[in-house]
Amino acid sequence: MPNIKSQKDRVIQAEKEAAHNKAIKSNLKTVVKKANAAIVADAADKDAAVKAAVKAIDSAKSKGVLHKNTAARKVSRLAKRANKAAE
Repeated sequence: MPNIKSQKDRVIQAEKEAAHNKAIKSNLKTVVKKANAAIVADAADKDAAVKAAVKAIDSAKSKGVLHKNTAARKVSRLAKRANKAAE
């Protein structure tokens, strides 16, 4: 445990940030999983699920939870899967 007050504050702040990032990542995984399931099942709301997943990925990128290249890769792979299923 730190002895300096500013470092004690940083420990608390880091815990809050980690919890916030974890919540965003957890939601992101859920939305992407739903989109993949909709693509595989060829559901009627497939396009809406993919759009929601892309929006979640972009949101995580803008908040700094995902690196921009990671977000681009995830969007690309999701779109590729959706387009392949549409054929």
